[in-house]
Amino acid sequence: MKNFYKRFLKRFFDFFLALILLAILSPLLFIVAFAIKITDFKEPVIFKQQRVGRYQKLFVIYKFRTFKKPTPFDINNPVIKKNNSNVTFVGKIIRQFKIDELPQLFNILKGDMGFVGPRPFVQTYLRHYQDWELSKFCMRPGLTGLAQIKGNGHLTRVERSYYDVMYINCGLWTEFVIFFKSVLVIILGEKKFYKPVTQEQLQECKTLAMHNYLIDYYYVYKVRQKAIDEMFLYVRHALKNKTGKL
Repeated sequence: MKNFYKRFLKRFFDFFLALILLAILSPLLFIVAFAIKITDFKEPVIFKQQRVGRYQKLFVIYKFRTFKKPTPFDINNPVIKKNNSNVTFVGKIIRQFKIDELPQLFNILKGDMGFVGPRPFVQTYLRHYQDWELSKFCMRPGLTGLAQIKGNGHLTRVERSYYDVMYINCGLWTEFVIFFKSVLVIILGEKKFYKPVTQEQLQECKTLAMHNYLIDYYYVYKVRQKAIDEMFLYVRHALKNKTGKL
């Protein structure tokens, strides 16, 4: 059942839920956009950045701008501290309640993301990933995920990868738990939900990631790349037969 849901139904639910939420939250989105603009008229309302999505395909993520100036992304400390002087006045408010993430509803509509899944990182940090961590790229990234309800900013990079990979084998019920528990995290704070990962759990996860056919990222990538190569080869032969040269 969980395989059927993730392969066929998840995208359907994500799309229509995003559509409904955009309609309901549109007044809030307008108010936040207006507040950001009047406090800093020269800067854009929406922050855009390339992130790594499903099958390592790059996409542009949308967020409400909360910084006075661009801030380098730190893969080991992805959560911006509350006392960061580079965060705007409006940014501090909307970051506290995760409102700055709401423009990602448009990413969900486009199919770049889902509501639940591994959080997307910038491409630069792919070089830090070990082989077993790459398996998470068989799933669309999410607005929230398993790591976000297990401590997020209090987790190490490897611990976040552990939860990202373990999420792949979760079913529909876990998706609901993650979605609604994320609301509690916003209200009560991440520290109350912090759950570190043991070395035994990490080893089990590595084995799962490298052998479970459901998350065989390498196989999916090779099949996709082979199809692309065959398409270009077909076009090349067609053009050669038509023109007599090439």
